[in-house]
Amino acid sequence: MTRHWVAVASRDHVRRGVAGGFAQVSHGKAGPLARMAEGDWIVYYAPTHTRGGPDPCRAFVALGRIAPGVPYQVEMTPDFHAYRRDVAWQPVQEAPIAPLVPDLSFLPDKQRWGYPFRRGCFAVPEADFQRIAAAMAVPAEREGQGA
Repeated sequence: MTRHWVAVASRDHVRRGVAGGFAQVSHGKAGPLARMAEGDWIVYYAPTHTRGGPDPCRAFVALGRIAPGVPYQVEMTPDFHAYRRDVAWQPVQEAPIAPLVPDLSFLPDKQRWGYPFRRGCFAVPEADFQRIAAAMAVPAEREGQGA
C-alpha cells in the first residue's frame, strides 16, 4: 500500500536535497526514512526560507517518489552523520499553505494549523496529499500514479 508523507525543513535545505536526489528528515534520523517504502510519496513543507531564519516561507516546496533502496548514512561533518533516502523528485510549483489549510484533514485545528508540522515527518491521507499535489501543479499523468 502506497503511503504519503509530509516532511518539514527549511526551503534552502530542501533545495539541497532536491539537487542531490535525496530526502533527509528529522535532523538526519533514520527511523522516519525506514518507515517509508519504495513507491511512497513525500512532500516537503518549508516553514522558513533558511534554517533557523526569521524569513517565513510557509509553503510546500518539493514533491517526489521514494526510490528503490534503503536509508543510508552520509558524513555531514566529522561529528554529524545523517541518514538519507533517494527520491525521484517531480517538477512542481511551490504552493503556499494558507489556501490549503481549510481543506486538509490532517490539520484538525485550523487556528493552530502549524502544530502538526512540529513532528517533522508524518504520514497523511492520500486525499490531503492529492490536494497538495494539485496546488503544486503536479502533471496530471502523475495523479493516476498516486501523486
